Amino acid sequence: MSKITIRSLAELEACVGQELGVSELHTITQEQINQFAAATLDFQWIHTDAARAETESPFKATIAHGYLTVSLLPYLWQQIVAIENLKMQVNYEIENLRFNQAVTVNSQVRLRATLVSVANLRGIAKARVGVTLEIEGQKKPAYTGVVTFLYHFQEI
Repeated sequence: MSKITIRSLAELEACVGQELGVSELHTITQEQINQFAAATLDFQWIHTDAARAETESPFKATIAHGYLTVSLLPYLWQQIVAIENLKMQVNYEIENLRFNQAVTVNSQVRLRATLVSVANLRGIAKARVGVTLEIEGQKKPAYTGVVTFLYHFQEI
């Protein structure tokens, strides 16, 4: 599926109810997990100690921090949609985020996004996007939820 380009509030509104697309697969590496642990000071062994995780974890491998997978949202979202003609974009909220399954090291994940709704707040688009982080080869997704972005479009 090719990337969608949206240049205005009207173009965004026209996409309500549609699946916008699916990102490329992204591999979660141990290096990425370790860097996230260092950035957030969350060094729980289930994330960073491969030997211990292999013997003591029910997953038999280290797992990505849940918030690491959430932090990939902007990167993966930009693979699906290009929002152009903006003054500013703001991450506004995350609703009903549910972690459904752990993401083990070296898993490949991708984002699937559907535009749930758009509200016009005096010229600012409040876009609610249903997101699912899929894990390659797994039936259950890593998480599901709704993220909200505020898009301040330039006047045309």
